[in-house]
Amino acid sequence: MPDGHPALDLAPARGARRSSFRIAARMARRDILRHKGRSLLIILLIMLPVAGMSGAATLYQSSLRTPAEIVRYELGNTQARYAMLPVPNGESLQDPLNDTIVASSTGELDQDFRPSPPEDLLPDGYEVLPLRQLKLTATAGDAAVPLQGRQVDALHPAFEGKFTLLEGRAPATGDEVLVSPGLIERFALSFGEEFTTSAGTFVPVGTIRDADASDRNSILYLRQGQGPAALGQGDASPQSVSYYLAGAAPVTWEQVRAANSRGVGVLSRSVVLSPPPPDEQTVPGAIQAGTPSEQVAAYGTFGLVGALALLEVGLLAGAAFAVGAKNQVRELALLAASGAEAPTIRAVVTASGLWLGGAAVASGAVAGVGAAAVVVWWVRSTGSARLAGVHPDPLLTGTAMAMGLAACLLAALAPANRVARQALVGALKSGRAPAAGGKRTTLTGAVLLPVAAGLLAAGWLVAQSAADPDERARQAGLVSSLLAGGAVLGVVALVLLTGWLTTGLTPRTGSLPLALRMAARDSARNRGRTVPAVAAVLAAATLASAALVLSASQQAGQRLSHSWSALENQAYLPLSLAQPPQADGTIPPAITANPEHLSTAVSGALDSVSWTRTVTTPAPVRNCGFGEGAGPAGQVTTDVSNCLQYSLARPAGQACPLTAQRRVVDPDDWRCRGSMAWDQGSDRSILVGGAEDIRAMFGREAGADAVAALNAGAMVVTNPVFIRDGKVELQGQDVRTQQGSPDGSVVHDTVSSTVLEAVTLEPSVAVPYYGIVSPATAHRLNLAPEAAGLAVQLSRAPSAAEVDAVTGAIAGVFGQPGIGFWAEPGVPKDQAWMGWLIVAVSALVTFSAAGITTGLSLADARTDHATLAGVGAAPRLRKALAASQALFTAGLGAVLGTLAGAVPAVLIVVSTDLRTALDVPWLPLAAMVAAVPVTASALAWAFTRVALPMTRRAPGG
Repeated sequence: MPDGHPALDLAPARGARRSSFRIAARMARRDILRHKGRSLLIILLIMLPVAGMSGAATLYQSSLRTPAEIVRYELGNTQARYAMLPVPNGESLQDPLNDTIVASSTGELDQDFRPSPPEDLLPDGYEVLPLRQLKLTATAGDAAVPLQGRQVDALHPAFEGKFTLLEGRAPATGDEVLVSPGLIERFALSFGEEFTTSAGTFVPVGTIRDADASDRNSILYLRQGQGPAALGQGDASPQSVSYYLAGAAPVTWEQVRAANSRGVGVLSRSVVLSPPPPDEQTVPGAIQAGTPSEQVAAYGTFGLVGALALLEVGLLAGAAFAVGAKNQVRELALLAASGAEAPTIRAVVTASGLWLGGAAVASGAVAGVGAAAVVVWWVRSTGSARLAGVHPDPLLTGTAMAMGLAACLLAALAPANRVARQALVGALKSGRAPAAGGKRTTLTGAVLLPVAAGLLAAGWLVAQSAADPDERARQAGLVSSLLAGGAVLGVVALVLLTGWLTTGLTPRTGSLPLALRMAARDSARNRGRTVPAVAAVLAAATLASAALVLSASQQAGQRLSHSWSALENQAYLPLSLAQPPQADGTIPPAITANPEHLSTAVSGALDSVSWTRTVTTPAPVRNCGFGEGAGPAGQVTTDVSNCLQYSLARPAGQACPLTAQRRVVDPDDWRCRGSMAWDQGSDRSILVGGAEDIRAMFGREAGADAVAALNAGAMVVTNPVFIRDGKVELQGQDVRTQQGSPDGSVVHDTVSSTVLEAVTLEPSVAVPYYGIVSPATAHRLNLAPEAAGLAVQLSRAPSAAEVDAVTGAIAGVFGQPGIGFWAEPGVPKDQAWMGWLIVAVSALVTFSAAGITTGLSLADARTDHATLAGVGAAPRLRKALAASQALFTAGLGAVLGTLAGAVPAVLIVVSTDLRTALDVPWLPLAAMVAAVPVTASALAWAFTRVALPMTRRAPGG
C-alpha cells in the first residue's frame, strides 16, 4: 500500500471456528448448570421415549434366538440331532434352523411313503447320545400323578451349554438321579430323599437346567440303562426318541436333505450357523405357503407402533427445548446486543442442544437397554426359556437416538432464528416468545391434514381392493407404509394446527371459571410455550392410544381363534379306563368308575368345585384295534369293543372357502366360525341329555324352541353350518379306517347315516360339541347311550398342587393311575405380554410427558406469576391458574393424540385378518383422556409455590 502499511488480512484466523465453538460450548454448559432444574426436565423428557423404544426393541429381539444360541441351547457341543419329522412324502424339506417344521413340500400325501427310523440313518464316525422322552408317574401321597422323564446322559461333556448342573452333584450310584428345580418344588423334596416313580425309587442328588425348557417343568433325568429294561418301550411313539451326534465332522445340508426324504429331521450345527442359499431350501413343485395371516397383522401392528414411537421421540425432544423458548429468546438477544453475530448465537444454541440432547439420548439408550438387560437376566435366572439372551437392536436404538438428537438441535435453533428475525430492541423488550410461524404454520398444517387423511384412505382402499387374502398378504407392506405415513403426517398436521385450535377455543371459554378463562387466553397469547407442551402430550398419547387399540384387538383375535376343549375352568373326566391286551392277546374289560364316587372324590380334593354333572354320550370308542387302509376285518362293534364314532356331515357348498395358500377367504363367513368348524370329532362330540345338560355344557340356557325340538326327536346343533333345510346328517364312522385328506386331517369311512330335524343353539364359546339329542332319540337311533364322563366346573384355575391332589383322588377311585386332570384355562393370558408392555411404556411416557411439560411451562411462566402477584392476585388464584393451564394444554394434547392414534390403529386392524376382532377399548381410552390432564393439573397445583422467589423481570414483561 502507499502508506507502507501491510494490507489488512480479513481472512478468519486458523482454528478460529473451532475456538469459537469451544467458547460457545463453554457458555452453553454454564447456562445448563445455571438452570439445573429446567435442564434436568429437558433431559428427562427426551430420555424417556428413547429409553422406552430402545428397551422395547431390545426385549423383542431378546425373544428371538440367534443361530449361536440355537446350537448352544439345543445341541450343546454336539454336531447334530436326528429325530422323526412328520412329512407327507419324500419330497419335503425342513427349516434349516428348526428340525420340527416342514418348510417346503409338494403337499401331496403319499400313501406308500414309509418313514425310516432315525437310528437307521445315523452316519458313522460319531458318538451317539440318545435322548428318550418318558411318560412316568410319581407317588404323591397315596396317588400316582403324571411326570415327565428323560433318559439321557445329561452331564456328558458334549451337552455342555444345553444341560447345566445347578445344585448338588452328579449321580454316583444306580438309584441316584438328577431332577429339574420344578420337580423339587412340586413334590417338596430335598437332596438325599427317596422319590418313588413308575420307573422305580430314586434319590435326587442334584438339580439340572435344560436351556431349552423352563425350570418350572417337573422332569426326572435318568441315565442310559437306569430303571427297568423295558423303560420307554412299548407304546412310546417314535417321536419320543432323538439322537445327538458328538464328533468333529460337521453334518452337511446334503445329509439333512437326504434324511428329510426319508422322514427324519436333522438339526445340524454347521447348517444353523451357515444356512444354505434360499434356492436350496425348496423342492421342485413345492406349495408356496406365503406369510401367515397372523404374521401379516403383526407386521402392520409393529410398523405403525414403530413409526409413531420414532415420531414421539422427535416431538418430545423438540418440545423439551421449545417450551422454555421465552427465556432463551431474551438471553440470546442480550448476547446479540453484546456484539455476537448470528453464527455465534447459533453455535451457542447448537452446543446447548448437543450437551442436553447428547446426554439425554445416550442416557435414554443406556437406560432402555440396561432395563431390558435386567429383565432378561431376571427371566433367565428364574429358569424361563422365554428370552434367549440380551440382544440390543442397534438399528432402532440408533434411529431413536439420531431422531432425538436431530430434534434437539432443530428445536434449540428456533430461539436463535427468532432473535435473528426480530429487531434487537424488540427482542430485549419482548415479554413472550412470538408465535412460531403464524399463518404459514397454520396453512402448512391445513395442507398436511388432508394429505394424511388421503394416505390413510389410500391404505384402507388398497387393503379392501384385494378380495383374495393371499393378494392382501402380499400387499401388507404397502398398506402398512401408507397407514403409518398417514398416521405420522396426521400427528404433524395436528401439531401445526395446535396454535390455531388454541386461538379458536379461547373465545368459547367465556362461561368457564376465571382461572380457566385466564389459562385459555394465556395459552393463545403464549403460543410459543403452548404448542410444544400440547405437542409433547399429543405425541405420547398418540402412541399410547394406538397401542391400546392394537393390543385389545389382538387379544380379541386370540379369543376368537382359541380352541376350546370345554367352558373356561371346566374339566372332563372319562368314567372308563381302557386296559392293555393280556399276554394271550385278549382285551380285558375297561375299568369303570361310579360317577357319584368320582364326583365325591374330586369335590373332596378341590375346594373350587362349583358343580359336577354326569355326561352321557353314544357308546365311546374302546378296545379298538386300528389298522391302515380301508375295510378292516371284524365287526365295528362287539361285546368288549366299539369302533363306531358319530359326527355330523357338512352339506355340500357349506365348507369354509380357502385360498390356494389355505387362508380363510372371509373370516366373517358364517361357514368358517363356531363350534366344530375346524375341529375333528371325538367320541364325546355328540351329547345325550336335556335342558340342564345344555346349560352345563354349552354355557347357555335352553330356550323353549330347543326344549321342544329335543322332545320332538330333533337335534339341537351348536353350529348352523351343519344344517340344511332344517335337517342334519348324523354319520357313524369306523375309526379303524384312517385315510388322509389334502388338508392333513384324518377321514374315516362312513358305515351309517341318519337324517334328523335340527335347530340351532350356539354355545357361549366354541366348545367341541356337534350338538345334543334326547335320551329317547338316542335309543331310537341305536346310539347305545351311556354315562361316559363327568363334567367338573371350577370357580378358578387349579394350582399344580391341586392338580396333583385331584389326580391322586381320581386314581384312588379307579384303583390305578392313568387319568389326568386338566381344566380348560381359557384364552392364554401370557401371549400378549409384548403388546401390553408397549402399552405400559407408552402410558408411562404419556404421564411423564404431561408432568415434565407442566414443570417446564411453570418455569417459563414464572414472570407471569410474578406479575400476578405484583398486582395483588391471591396465591390460590395463581395455583388455580397454573393448574388450569396444565389442564388446558394436557387435555387438548390428550384428546388430539387419542384421535391421531386410535384412527390409524383401527384402520390397521380392519385392513388385516384381525378385522373380525376389532376391539376399541373405550373405557381405557376415556380413562387416559381424563387422567392425563387431571394428573398434569394436580402436579401444577402441587408444585406452584405460594411464595414466589425473587425474579428479575424483563422490561415490558
